[in-house]
Amino acid sequence: MSPMPFFCTDDARRLARRRLPRLVFDYVDGAAGDETAAALNRSALQSIRLQPRVLENVEARSLVKSLLGQDYGLPFGIAPMGMCNLVAPGADRLLTEEAVRRNVPHCLSCLASTTLEDIRARSGGHAWFQIYVGQCMALAKELIDRAEAAGYEVLVFTVDVPLVGRRLRDLKNGFQVPFRMGPRQFADFAVHPRWSLRTLLSGAPKPMNYETAENAVGFDRNASRANADWGFLAWLRNRWKGALIVKGVMSPADALRVKAAGVDAIWVSNHGGRQLGSAPAAIQALPQIRRTVGPDFPLLFDSGIRSGEDVVKALAMGADFSMLGRPFLYAIGAAGAKGMTTLFDILEEDISTTLAQIGLTSVEQVDGNALASTPEPHGDDRDVPERLVELAHTAKG
Repeated sequence: MSPMPFFCTDDARRLARRRLPRLVFDYVDGAAGDETAAALNRSALQSIRLQPRVLENVEARSLVKSLLGQDYGLPFGIAPMGMCNLVAPGADRLLTEEAVRRNVPHCLSCLASTTLEDIRARSGGHAWFQIYVGQCMALAKELIDRAEAAGYEVLVFTVDVPLVGRRLRDLKNGFQVPFRMGPRQFADFAVHPRWSLRTLLSGAPKPMNYETAENAVGFDRNASRANADWGFLAWLRNRWKGALIVKGVMSPADALRVKAAGVDAIWVSNHGGRQLGSAPAAIQALPQIRRTVGPDFPLLFDSGIRSGEDVVKALAMGADFSMLGRPFLYAIGAAGAKGMTTLFDILEEDISTTLAQIGLTSVEQVDGNALASTPEPHGDDRDVPERLVELAHTAKG
């Protein structure tokens, strides 16, 4: 049996950083502005404490989680990520094949380097489709029609990118879609010959759903998407007969309005810190939104999750399901298909072990009671994690 290529997400990230061109790694790893929002996502999750319990019979544990009428094998899935094949040829297909094996959802980005029809055919009901709206309304409506014709049952409408945030690493590296090769990029690729040769043989990745569209326009990553508004959401809810999820909600007021529009679930996220550098940590918004929409309305969560313990923390703070993005690209960049399988194994074992430590036998049992109590504060002298734990206890405990 070959040794594991890494033992945690941070290991995978370090390996990927060595093996990928800087331009590609920074595209995956980078965030908006000074990247404090991304750092805050991690520090806020790390500050949350879970309550150990003892002498509970936890010999048998279940990781099955129900969401939108379907039972999934794990309480997390694969978040939408554009141009995954930059990390390795066929990365989109690796993601969806693993989703089928693990019985989890793979949310395909409209900016994927593989067509939505190809992924749907490979993944069946495990595939969701994510869409941005704005660059060309006719194109957006065409992609929605294609998703319906292909058999997608879940549509994810991402609403937190009216304009792409200023990602300084991408600007400094000259990252563009489509690629334009200059001397700096050539030098970067030359010192990573394995990645460069594989990518050259497979062809430079492109946003294939745009490339294959009848209403194709020249793709501009930085084009405005600001014309997607509440009126469009009302139209979309009427047009799409399957499950509709709105992704990128951080405001309780927005969450209440989105819920009133008749969507099936809300996805709490600050885009992994890739949009507004001054945004609060997404985990800080989660219990506030849970309290606003009520205990039974489905909430998904992403932003900053790097371990199975983080997944359990998100459930305890009010999420029904979590989605992970960057960690899977780190894993593929580090060790290809084996890296992907290894990371899933690590996350699954970590969640199961965490359940045992907190005295639970199923992820369906995780709620605010899994959070450690905090010391009695003096007056209003409470830090943010303490207030959030208190809020999570009252929101979904």
